[in-house]
Amino acid sequence: MLNEQTIKRMKKLTEAHGAPGFEDDVREIMKDELSQFSDEIVYDGLGGIFAVKKSSNKNAKKVIIAAHMDEVGFMVSHIQDNGLLKFVPLGGWSTDVILAQKLEVKASSGDYYTGVVGSVPVHFRKQESKGGKPKVEDMLLDVGASSKEEVEGMGIELGDSIVPKVEFEQIGPKDSARYLAKAWDNRYGCLVAIEVLEALKDVQLDFDLYVGANVQEEVGLRGAKASSNMIKPDIAFVVDCSPANDMLGKDDDMGKLNNGTLLRIMDGTMILSPQMKTLLKTTADDHDIKYQYYRSPGGTDAGSIHLSNEGVLSAVVGICSRYIHTSYSIIDSRDYEAARSLLTILIKSLDDKKIESLYHS
Repeated sequence: MLNEQTIKRMKKLTEAHGAPGFEDDVREIMKDELSQFSDEIVYDGLGGIFAVKKSSNKNAKKVIIAAHMDEVGFMVSHIQDNGLLKFVPLGGWSTDVILAQKLEVKASSGDYYTGVVGSVPVHFRKQESKGGKPKVEDMLLDVGASSKEEVEGMGIELGDSIVPKVEFEQIGPKDSARYLAKAWDNRYGCLVAIEVLEALKDVQLDFDLYVGANVQEEVGLRGAKASSNMIKPDIAFVVDCSPANDMLGKDDDMGKLNNGTLLRIMDGTMILSPQMKTLLKTTADDHDIKYQYYRSPGGTDAGSIHLSNEGVLSAVVGICSRYIHTSYSIIDSRDYEAARSLLTILIKSLDDKKIESLYHS
């Protein structure tokens, strides 16, 4: 079972506002948490944040644990005279999950406003459009204003960010291990980064450890390019949340809740190297950590990091979540605990000799 501290962190991180390019609120949480267990906090030029746990070794190698702070969201693109807002997506959305959802605008003034995505009642729709798929450009966000002047008086401007407005909660039976929230992709990664660094606070490492989170992953793995070029890691572990595909209950479904952490063998941006696969699999097997093989057409920041500098051996230590890239997603905390255990043990097991062997095996 999760402890109270972990649950508090889950709530704070998932409820935070953090669309791509607008990760400030999440970054402040990360700074507060990471600074407790590190020697130094560093930032890249795009806004990624990393805590540094330094080794006493001279010319120490560098290992990075990288999450991303951003969640899929939207941006205000037009304010109508009647006070309704047009918006454009930031990240990948399916349009059929947007209508009638409650969203939150972070205004340029610094204030937060709740709105709902308006939809024409079925009574008033044209017959030919009743079964059609909606388009984002036809949607409007209603923040309760009756005119453009009222919207401007609220401090809302073009270019302001929008994310789902969702409260974190435990769901299912009273002792359920499942939690519903927005932004498990990728506040899971932010959480596990914090808690692995906390678990290592009194451990002497053979290398410099960088633990933190990138910006703008959801719009093209952008922040990882900046942070990996700044840090120049020797080994990278990316922590990200992937889509579960277990709703039909078939044996061959890939990505099931409560089937453990993911051994991500390939995706649209990276093929897991044989030596990193062996490292992950052997570590999990030796410590009875539950895991499942996973493939994805999407990608993670590992896709950028492993191509940076002269090439960086990288792996993803993730979990799956149902319904990611919607307002509401669900994880199983037993998968989270498996991922946290695996990553903690992986970091403890590394030293200069083992890192060298991964490149020359």
